[in-house]
Amino acid sequence: MSSSYVVSVPTWALHRGFRYPLLKLPPLSSNQLPTSRDARAVPSLSFRTHTALSPVASPLAKEGDDDEKFDWYSQWYPVMPVCDLDKRRPHAKRVIGLDVVVWWDRNEDEGQGAWKVFDDACPHRLAPLSEGRIDGLGRLQCVYHGWCFDGSGDCKFIPQAPADGPPVHTSKRACVAAYPTTVQHDIVWFWPNADPQYKDIILKKKPPYIPELDDPTFTKLISNRDIPYGYEVLIENLMDPAHVPYAHHGIMRVPQPKGSVKADREGGRPLDLRIRELDKGGFLAKQDRGNSKFIAPCVFYAFTTLPGPGNESPPSDENQNGAVALPKAKRVLLIFICIPVSPGHSRLIWTFPRNFGLWIDRVVPRWMFHVGQNLILDSDLYLLHVEEQKLMDVGSSNWQKACYVPTKSDALVVGFRRWLNKYAGGQVDWRGKYSDALPPTPPKEQLMDRYWSHVVNCSSCSAAYKALNVLEVTLQVLSLTLVGILAATKQNAMTALVRSSMVIAAILFFGASKWVAHFVYKNFRFHDYDHAFR
Repeated sequence: MSSSYVVSVPTWALHRGFRYPLLKLPPLSSNQLPTSRDARAVPSLSFRTHTALSPVASPLAKEGDDDEKFDWYSQWYPVMPVCDLDKRRPHAKRVIGLDVVVWWDRNEDEGQGAWKVFDDACPHRLAPLSEGRIDGLGRLQCVYHGWCFDGSGDCKFIPQAPADGPPVHTSKRACVAAYPTTVQHDIVWFWPNADPQYKDIILKKKPPYIPELDDPTFTKLISNRDIPYGYEVLIENLMDPAHVPYAHHGIMRVPQPKGSVKADREGGRPLDLRIRELDKGGFLAKQDRGNSKFIAPCVFYAFTTLPGPGNESPPSDENQNGAVALPKAKRVLLIFICIPVSPGHSRLIWTFPRNFGLWIDRVVPRWMFHVGQNLILDSDLYLLHVEEQKLMDVGSSNWQKACYVPTKSDALVVGFRRWLNKYAGGQVDWRGKYSDALPPTPPKEQLMDRYWSHVVNCSSCSAAYKALNVLEVTLQVLSLTLVGILAATKQNAMTALVRSSMVIAAILFFGASKWVAHFVYKNFRFHDYDHAFR
């Protein structure tokens, strides 16, 4: 995937990706392209201090060269979009190495209800609460021995405790760790520290806020997927626009600027990307036709105004007060929320809000959007998984030595690595929970599996998957029923026309069932991407 190039893609075009079209992106203007004289120039990243950083000549900042350190456990982390959570059951998730359970407490907020995030372990015998249920009183119940907990994590009922005995359920040892939780932008967020001092942390610090996600004039489709490579590689890939015409060839296409000559079939060319500010909280960057922002540790988004008559032409009319009426600009944002799950695993929540073509989202089912978006993710998934394995071999501290990044198109990636090394310890702080080894590489079909990484976690795709499987079985039953009728009916009991029609219908039903089965497998299970034949 990418950031800079994709920023300029009309989101409705991405949404129609279920037909696998070539997505056209606007070309860079001539003044955005380095000249032949500086085409191979070392990237110059402009920081708040107005000093230049060359990713080749200057080493990345090392841990300890700045007193201001980023605390991985004093941040809000997204868990899941609300639309993909079922209020009737608890959900197991892992975020920054913590196993948590997300559930709907209907008794919270004077009966209005609220989402809760707990430690996913019953204090009795450490059974996962995510395998439990919501009981008739709206409490989270562990199904191993029936212990029940309210929205504060307090134990309310221990079936094995005598009613006339000591109230053992009131012991602090019977409580579950309840993390501060909030909902913002229709996403459940939690603070990964259950200490009572953070109970009201939402009053002091809130999750990153993006105004367009609360603007009713923008679309709000959202999706999520578990990714079989780590947080660092995921963010770097989203910050790297130069890979789009190559890794996503045949899915996304970048038109050439007017008057330019294509250097190769895919149309790759120099890009001028620059870091404008960098501090503990992230950085700003200048990209093609817009800007991007990294809000540490999870949010990377790019925003742009699309080219077009309504955006670049001068205003032509006036309102009743004589003031010039400016045309409404067509704006698109690409918002990527990258969640560290564990070494070698991450989760991506993404949404591409736009303020035009809102009717498309009302007409096209949400799962169809996801088919095309998942294909984009799959087309470089294996590359990035292998890349991470090799980076692990050399060590994160040796990234600069292992990777040769001589052009400006790598500026954002270098900026992220600079932030990571200077402020955040060079890698995610797992607090010693994991060894340095990454999970082994599974077979490709398992590595790129869509069902367990997306479908079961997406309410729309899960419903479509079930419906299409029902359709497949129904078509097979219809085909077999017609064959049975033909076999049981005497030769002279129906006309030749009717018999021929039934034979044709049986063949069509059977063929259609096979097509549906292929469609389901390719779009909801596994879709390989062979770069050699693209």
